[in-house]
Amino acid sequence: MTDPDLEAALDQVVEAARAHLAAVRAAGGRSDDEAVWRSYVALNNASFGYDELLLDTFGEVTPWDLEPIDPTEADRQWAPVPDAESDQQVTISVRQRRDFTVPSVAALLRAAETIRRVAPRGDGSAEPIETVGAAVAELMQSGDGALGSLDVPELEPLRGVVTVSQLPPGAVESDDEDEDDPFVADAAELPLFRFDEYVEESPEPR
Repeated sequence: MTDPDLEAALDQVVEAARAHLAAVRAAGGRSDDEAVWRSYVALNNASFGYDELLLDTFGEVTPWDLEPIDPTEADRQWAPVPDAESDQQVTISVRQRRDFTVPSVAALLRAAETIRRVAPRGDGSAEPIETVGAAVAELMQSGDGALGSLDVPELEPLRGVVTVSQLPPGAVESDDEDEDDPFVADAAELPLFRFDEYVEESPEPR
């Protein structure tokens, strides 16, 4: 190989790098942009080709540790799959339900009172915790509303489920206080995903 061949290969690397940068800027941070992916493949292969020519000509290498990418095979395996609705705004609803057994209501109330004493909130004038609902609310508030705050011995977990649905247009735009609870699933929603949680039973001691 000659120096002109190396110069041409280097020019290809520079052009591919500029094309990749332009695609990244145009994508505006979208990770699944097809132009970014294709320019990435071109930059990878141009850099690999220059590295190989440099090695063949002078026995030197670049700092780039690359392998060639077959564009056709790459499109089949790794290229982002265009989404027909990727340019549309949608609203989704993620709902999680988890059931529990309360072995002892008195123990649950005591646990909630303990949490309140350890991490008091407000001016200390909260109502006494006298019901299961109030106890669960106290535990949830102590954990900033996370279901993980209910992982206490006083509550034995049962099955749970997480669902993701796409809401119909305008489903959350109304402020009408007389309408049905917007957090209740509607027949017009499009189910997208469901994950069922199961509790693994501990083996009984022998």
